[in-house]
Amino acid sequence: MTTAADTVATGPALIRAAGLFVPLLAVVLAAAVRRPGRADVAAAIVGGAWQLALLPGLNLLAGRLGWWSFQADGGTVVRLPVDLLLGWVLLWGVLPPLAAARLPWPVTAALLGWLDLAAMPLLDPVLRLGDRWLTGEAVAIALCLLPGLLLARWTARAEHLRLRAAGQVLLAALLMLALPATAAGVRLPHGAVLSTGLQVLAVPMLLGVAAVREFVVRGSGTPLPYDPPLRLVTSGPYAYVRNPIQLSLLLCHLVLAAFTANAWLLVAAGVTVAYSAGLAAWHEGAQLAERFGPGWAEYTAGVRSWLPRLRPWPGTAPAELHVAQTCGVCSGVGRWVLDRSPVALTVRPAEEHPAGLRRITYESADGRERAEGVAALGRALQHFHLGWALLGWVLLIPGLAWFAQLVADATAGGPRELRTPAERRPAEPPSADLL
Repeated sequence: MTTAADTVATGPALIRAAGLFVPLLAVVLAAAVRRPGRADVAAAIVGGAWQLALLPGLNLLAGRLGWWSFQADGGTVVRLPVDLLLGWVLLWGVLPPLAAARLPWPVTAALLGWLDLAAMPLLDPVLRLGDRWLTGEAVAIALCLLPGLLLARWTARAEHLRLRAAGQVLLAALLMLALPATAAGVRLPHGAVLSTGLQVLAVPMLLGVAAVREFVVRGSGTPLPYDPPLRLVTSGPYAYVRNPIQLSLLLCHLVLAAFTANAWLLVAAGVTVAYSAGLAAWHEGAQLAERFGPGWAEYTAGVRSWLPRLRPWPGTAPAELHVAQTCGVCSGVGRWVLDRSPVALTVRPAEEHPAGLRRITYESADGRERAEGVAALGRALQHFHLGWALLGWVLLIPGLAWFAQLVADATAGGPRELRTPAERRPAEPPSADLL
């Protein structure tokens, strides 16, 4: 005989089971009806990862602000039911690229938003809604649903490369740094220890961001294995070490473990090494060897996986630096560059360039990148050695590069018309731009 207690216990169990298995069944059916291609899989991974990264934090915020709260026994992490969270991730992140790839994204967002509004009250008593739960729903749609849909859509259609790469950087920071640190119960120190730790942490983070930038600019791709670069990238950080992104994550975990005195973060570092040395080296390495053949074999023979070179690999992508020779200060910069014996970098007179340059200019031989002013200097520094390369990566940070160029322009380093020696009058002083 079924008792009232059994009925009460069965209700929440059915709600939690339906919250997980209904979205899961929808994903399976969508994949069976239209077999997903490589781009669809990439979009589903990115969409699911976005929801996995943001939905837990949103639900914790909802509990603090009284939007809604969960009443669940067992199967929870930080008091959040894992089954309902996974169902939400599948519904908002994984399902749309598989089932609604041809629908306009506003229509998809409206359908999923309406479905969520209808389903939330039905989850009682597992989910208790507060008086302002619609405010929380609006925040969830704005921060989780819409950006996740757009990021997945751009990935599937190979659009907005820089934005989707930036989204992947944010996801890596949340899922591979913030999430392990939160799960390990990390408590940040105060004062000088925190300041020093953050400064040290900035170095490996700079390496990872520079590597992602190199994938975007020189390879027209992202770090996601299903959304990879179209060309073999051997410049920038990849001229020094073969796995700069994995190395960046490893060093970040080690630095965090050191200045927070939390040994659990060493486990995250071990997972990073195991993934890179195992699955990535086996699966991704085989794919790269198949795609790039002898070029990949030559690269792996000259660049190590984890231990960076002090000088860039001689086979790195060549480039030219155009510096004015009719300006004393500018030509001094050219001599300074040559004195450091740059690798795969040729210094040429700016006056000989057919485009009529107005700043010091860096051009890659493959035509994939052209940088001027401070950015050109930042690119050139990467051809010296690892120490100068770190400074070069700093100078290429978008906001900082703009500010440094602004300072250079304000201190008589602005762009000017550059004339060839034949066009200059004897009494005319040298006129060229250094940066």
